[in-house]
Amino acid sequence: MDALHHGPGWTPRPEFLADVEAFTSGNRWATEWQYGAARPLLAERADLLVWLDLPRSTVMRQVTVRTLRRRMRREVLWNGNVEPPLWTVFTERDHIIRWAWRTHADGARKIAEVRERWEDLVIVRLQSRAEVEDWVDRELSRHR
Repeated sequence: MDALHHGPGWTPRPEFLADVEAFTSGNRWATEWQYGAARPLLAERADLLVWLDLPRSTVMRQVTVRTLRRRMRREVLWNGNVEPPLWTVFTERDHIIRWAWRTHADGARKIAEVRERWEDLVIVRLQSRAEVEDWVDRELSRHR
């Protein structure tokens, strides 16, 4: 989704929703859920929503390590973007590390809204890395 949303220089791409619509028109797809504008389309087309309700400490460790690694290696992400200088975590409200901290608790509210609006959508809540691994293993063995 980040590759569909962010153009060069981290600018939003005007074709984002059209690209999401095209991406989700196939029989099989998986994506994440962070872009509010795309949520209704995703929920309408999804068979299953896997809610990774991981502890804040886990999420923050993963986001911080990934961000530091990408920045130090100057990894080129989607559409030529790279992580901004590390000091911007202190100056940019929407720096990914600050964003992850600020939005972590929003998951329960978003899921409640989905449950209310799309009652038939199956939601699987996973709250630890072990639960994620067990669920993935079960699903993979079911489809072999």
